[in-house]
Amino acid sequence: MKVGFIGLGTMGRHMASNLMKGGHELVVNDVRREAAAPHLKAGATWADTPRAVAAATEVVFTSLPGPVEVEAVALGEQGLLSGMAAGKVYFDLSTNSPALVRRIHEVFKQKGVHMLDAPVSGGPRGAESGRLALWVGGGEDLFKRLKPVLDAIGDQAYYVGPIGAGSVAKLVHNCAGYVIQTALAEVFTMGVKAGVEPIALWKAVRQGAGGRRRTFDGLADQFLPAKFEPPSFALRLAHKDVTLATALGREHKVGPSATRAWRCCCRRSARASRSR
Repeated sequence: MKVGFIGLGTMGRHMASNLMKGGHELVVNDVRREAAAPHLKAGATWADTPRAVAAATEVVFTSLPGPVEVEAVALGEQGLLSGMAAGKVYFDLSTNSPALVRRIHEVFKQKGVHMLDAPVSGGPRGAESGRLALWVGGGEDLFKRLKPVLDAIGDQAYYVGPIGAGSVAKLVHNCAGYVIQTALAEVFTMGVKAGVEPIALWKAVRQGAGGRRRTFDGLADQFLPAKFEPPSFALRLAHKDVTLATALGREHKVGPSATRAWRCCCRRSARASRSR
């Protein structure tokens, strides 16, 4: 297909290159024309504005820093909407606001243009290798029809639900990741200060129940299907474990806010169980 790509930064430049490797004819745009040099050398065509990209292509992708940039590119005076005819399709690959995604979708819909949100996950290395997740929100029929194009960008294109659902999934994923990273940093600081060599500590916890399990597996096993019987662990024992960990942190003058939060959570859960 003739594909437009706007935003040739850390992630976008690799995704655009992979579209070309997948056999698609590419029209590109970026705020810095020099960012497009490798793509132009490989046979892509330059367009001076998002409007020109949209006019010259069947499908357009954007990979931009955030909502402000997406709104300007999509709805600005020389934006995508002004150059897209009815039936054309726009995918936003950015990490974006679900509210903005839905608003742009509605504006585009009035002109007969399709808009889907398709944020990606995998980092620059994944963008380069093609090992990317794409979480898509919007028309499922469009997702199915254009999945071969998405497959040129990443190996895990997944339809999440209606418009905005992809962006919601991306925000849940990223926020969970940052919280987990922060908690791990705190508890590993505690473990190292308590006298365990860092790599030995990592190897030890990696072999445990939590270390062997993928981060989100527990949600599907119990919480989302609401399968709580039989219980997998006693709250009083979880409270005891976190109490001991918090005491170890105090002993070594480490203030693990994550463990304190879990201790409070265990207390509240225990009280709620007793009240039932």
